[in-house]
Amino acid sequence: MKKFQPFLLGSDINVYGMARAFHEQYGIVSKAYAHFQLAPTKYSRIVDVTIVPEFDELDAFRHYMLQLGASFKAQHPDTVALLIPCSDVYANLLSQCGDALRKYFVYNTLDDDISHRLSYKSSFYKICEQFDLPHPLTKTVDKAAVERGEYRNLPFGFPVAMKPANSVEWLNIDFEGRKKAFILNTPAELENAIQKSYKAGYTSEMVIQDFIPGDDDRMRVLNAYVDQHHRVRMMFLGHPLLEDPTPVAIGNYAAILPDYNEEVFRKIATFLEAIQYEGVANFDMKFDVRDQTYKLFEINLRQGRSSYFVTLNGFNLAKYFVDDLVEDSKFDGHIVFGRGNKLWLEIPRSIFKTYVADNADKRVALEMMKRGDWGTTLEYSRDMNPLRWLLIRHMFNIYKRGYKQYFIKKADKS
Repeated sequence: MKKFQPFLLGSDINVYGMARAFHEQYGIVSKAYAHFQLAPTKYSRIVDVTIVPEFDELDAFRHYMLQLGASFKAQHPDTVALLIPCSDVYANLLSQCGDALRKYFVYNTLDDDISHRLSYKSSFYKICEQFDLPHPLTKTVDKAAVERGEYRNLPFGFPVAMKPANSVEWLNIDFEGRKKAFILNTPAELENAIQKSYKAGYTSEMVIQDFIPGDDDRMRVLNAYVDQHHRVRMMFLGHPLLEDPTPVAIGNYAAILPDYNEEVFRKIATFLEAIQYEGVANFDMKFDVRDQTYKLFEINLRQGRSSYFVTLNGFNLAKYFVDDLVEDSKFDGHIVFGRGNKLWLEIPRSIFKTYVADNADKRVALEMMKRGDWGTTLEYSRDMNPLRWLLIRHMFNIYKRGYKQYFIKKADKS
């Protein structure tokens, strides 16, 4: 096997999950680069984080990465530098760099045009229509349309979901009541949320959707690895049982059971190969009982923040990157449709037991816990020390306070 060094972009739980995958598979310590330090990668011995000022800006990002690549190649001429973005910001920046960094790094990226069209929810739904992929009924409005009040004329009733088309710009918007996504029950609630969004400085399109009925357990999350030759190599489906209820993280998965649906796998695989995708694709979808279909919400052009659940279930994502980009290994055309038997949690087990509704899926998950068939991204026995142990306990306490403050019991929902 060729010598290689993982370079991860970001410092969040996604980065830690990838660093853990590399460490589990190869015993390698990853290098990570970000514009600020987040808690999941602090006090770790498996990932070395460097904070770079203005690293979320294109010019600074390109300049630093070119210098880093040149320096690493000069010092380690026989080692492959494997570059993996772990957030929307860095995936977009890498896409904008195109091939500029390829003299030093190997990586997956997309043409800037297709990256833009897939990243923006409004244009993603148009692509879904081209490929006959179900998605929620949607109305998209821009700032001018909002000023004209066009969001008041919807082709579907309430409740509705409202989310920014440009998730990267949304990270820099702040106002009281801001959420990652909104569920709005009345025209007055929609009026308040959309007006606040644009008054706070948001400039891109806003997506308003027919709300698909049902709770967290109707969601599904799919991660697929597509190699540099645009061939889907692996797909793994998860069944979320609980999401984060806090406003800034609403919709982030907190507990996932492994799932399997060959019809969904084949339909998404056909789509990814048709658009000449490469890298990890992460899809969020929800089952709509009204027409018995899984409807796509979005695609993330990188592994999801909960994607360690794929590695936990025996399909190590780091190995797929290495086999493809470092080794360019032969592929027989047989897509791995993953089956798993482990429950993934981002939260303490006490939160799961308290807040997941009592049903057959919860009982399956509880049995997994009893057998020891479960795991978290952050609690890695080979990377535990007193400071990291205290940090994780602190993070788990924050989760407990968040659920206590924001979680609405299913029976209490209107």
